[in-house]
Amino acid sequence: MIRAVIFDLDNTLTDFMTVKRAAVDAAVAAMLDAGLDARMGEARLEDLRTRVAAQIHDIYGREGLEYQKVFNAFLKEALGEVDYKLLAAAIVGYRRARDSALVTYPHVHLTLHRLMRRGLKLAVVSDAPREPAWLRLVYLNLHHVFDEVVTFEDTGVRKPESAPFEETLRRLDVGADEALMIGDWPDRDLAGARSVGIRTVFAKYGFSWSPDRTSIDTHPSDFVVHDILDLIDIVDRLNDVASSEGTPAHGR
Repeated sequence: MIRAVIFDLDNTLTDFMTVKRAAVDAAVAAMLDAGLDARMGEARLEDLRTRVAAQIHDIYGREGLEYQKVFNAFLKEALGEVDYKLLAAAIVGYRRARDSALVTYPHVHLTLHRLMRRGLKLAVVSDAPREPAWLRLVYLNLHHVFDEVVTFEDTGVRKPESAPFEETLRRLDVGADEALMIGDWPDRDLAGARSVGIRTVFAKYGFSWSPDRTSIDTHPSDFVVHDILDLIDIVDRLNDVASSEGTPAHGR
């Protein structure tokens, strides 16, 4: 009997990588408008735009996608100092673009509400720090939906370590055999959940960004979904009940 569904946050509930790319592009444009090209002496503006964006993404690659001082680090590397006019422009440009681009994948709200109507407990397990994770949930208007949200700061380790999943099960008061985990990253979300006995659902719709596209072969899932709404059919089949709405999972 499935009593709980556990969700990864980024690239499972929201297309985080698209948001990140849009926000970085906006930050670069804002710095250029504030005079970065004059400081760096690049002849072709488009070349500079591409080079700066690549350098910022390289910093994220080294420090992690939640690194909060990425523009400070870039300016120190590029100029030898932090120019606070450029820094402020980058931060404001980034935040404006992030806030406008941060939306859920199609059918997320519908899926969560149908799961709630079936009496299931819902949780999020994220490698993000607590504050950014909650900020994203509030922006997405999902902060009232989940019974529990477990972040990096709650256990001090990241997926695929077992502790985040064990802590989530403890808080939800369910056994591993009573839960499903859905995530887009096989060697983190799926491997970690399987290590404690939780059945897994591969969110293939969020997998295109993955740095290791072969990891699904190494860490297979129990189920694969191309649309998050497919979760409804999976839960109903596992619980051997007909949909309470009398319609296919997609309502088509």
